[in-house]
Amino acid sequence: MISMLASGTERQIVDKLVQFSGPVWRLLPTALAATPAALAGATEGRFHHSGQQAAYASLSAEGAAVAVQRYLADGVPRILVPMWLNASAVADETGNPAASIVWQDLRASGEIAPTWAISDHARELGALAMLYSSRSRPDLSHVVVFDPACLTYVGPITAFQG
Repeated sequence: MISMLASGTERQIVDKLVQFSGPVWRLLPTALAATPAALAGATEGRFHHSGQQAAYASLSAEGAAVAVQRYLADGVPRILVPMWLNASAVADETGNPAASIVWQDLRASGEIAPTWAISDHARELGALAMLYSSRSRPDLSHVVVFDPACLTYVGPITAFQG
């Protein structure tokens, strides 16, 4: 499917869903240790808006550390939580640069995050999660989980030293 993104660029959006069963890592505030499948606390994120559910994770501990760098200035103590993602329908947007742009600056200027079109399409297809490449390290991948019931805690939790 060819889709026009908010930025005005055309992009091939994945129409095929794949199965994924494997480890993922989440970096969470220490206060969420008892609820490691907790949804993102922000009302908007790279791949969620308007009350949508999203839990963000990475396919490696290193990827989780890279993903959280932008937020470390908040001083919140964090933990690294190994989990297992078992999802029968996952959209794979790895390698799609449009999924990995800096969206926060666009939202701050009042624009709609163009990444929302990508995740909205995945949700419309029935995806339970969506894979995407790290913006700063494209060799690493992250996942946004639309249905947190697909996540299982495997542990152990370790302190994160950012």
